[in-house]
Amino acid sequence: KDIEFIRSYYYNKLELTRFSSSVGKYVGFTEYGVKNAAAWNNNPSELSAMKAQKEVYCLNNIQTDYTAAL
Repeated sequence: KDIEFIRSYYYNKLELTRFSSSVGKYVGFTEYGVKNAAAWNNNPSELSAMKAQKEVYCLNNIQTDYTAAL
């Protein structure tokens, strides 16, 4: 429950769009980012793929990351 998957898209050091597994959708921070977020949020396969990333990436690697940190 304490693990969160975040994928951010940047251009020129400015965050355009972010997907957060705790929110469950894309959020745009610029005009361009809002348009992309709206398009991606209307695509069920894109949202499903991003929501699955928490299990695929985070949960499979958490033990390795904890071991390396300790």
